[in-house]
Amino acid sequence: MISIILAAAISGTPAGMVWIPSGTFKMGSNSGLSDESPVHPVSLSGFWIDKYEVTNQQFETFVKATGYKTIAERPLNPKDFPGVPKSKLVPGALVFVEGKGWDYVPGAYWRHPSGPKSNIVKKMSHPVVQVAWDDAMAYAQWAGKTLPTEAQYEFAARGGKTGAEYSWGNEPPNTKRPQANIWQGRFPVKNDNTDGFASTSPVGTFKPNSYGLFDIGGNVWEWCLDWYRPDSYSHSEKMNPKGPKNSYDPDEPNVPKHVVRGGSFLCADCYCKGYRVTARMKSSADTGLCHTGFRCVSNSK
Repeated sequence: MISIILAAAISGTPAGMVWIPSGTFKMGSNSGLSDESPVHPVSLSGFWIDKYEVTNQQFETFVKATGYKTIAERPLNPKDFPGVPKSKLVPGALVFVEGKGWDYVPGAYWRHPSGPKSNIVKKMSHPVVQVAWDDAMAYAQWAGKTLPTEAQYEFAARGGKTGAEYSWGNEPPNTKRPQANIWQGRFPVKNDNTDGFASTSPVGTFKPNSYGLFDIGGNVWEWCLDWYRPDSYSHSEKMNPKGPKNSYDPDEPNVPKHVVRGGSFLCADCYCKGYRVTARMKSSADTGLCHTGFRCVSNSK
């Protein structure tokens, strides 16, 4: 590892990052969900992006260096939850249970992503999860980086392929030769786990896309810099767009949300297909989830 870092320093390449050259592409889809349209031209300056999703090992290094506590570890403010008994306002996070759905689990956070009885001892090479947008930004700033814009993420995920539906191309998900860590089976009742993983997988397990990026589709959703609006593509800047100035989700108008991209191990071919390169999802900035992580970018050459 030390030799890799030294070689990277000598060559001028940031360790663990890939250079995405500048270019213009058609962002979005007219055949997907309504918030993926209209298709519009976007030009981007070149940028560095993490080859892998940020791992538990990397996040632990950050926490040990800074003493940072994620939002899931902090006490809940009663003002944010009117009518909820104080006895219920304990730190925790949302966890997905197969066949049951989502449940708020007290004591769940990045070290114990499914609750107090779970741990990451044997998952240090897995992507960190249960991190809110604020947590991801704190790590990125500590690392001298930032989160990718939605445009940067889609451009990188496409891997230079024009019109491809997935980061690996146009071939539909294959259960015999899995291209990514996604859900196989009938969602949310039964995951057949034909890809070998019921939840997260170690980063780099599946083949990279044409830019050399791993898990840019599947494994965990990844936070982007942008606020979410379903109509943002109608008002997008053409050069290096950074997204709208504020958030609006018609499903929850009073909850500010950021974009997440890339899909996760909970995305199924019969359900959301969130691993499509144009797929958009959103989540509130203070929410950590068991299938959401991130990777970083650097905009300096």
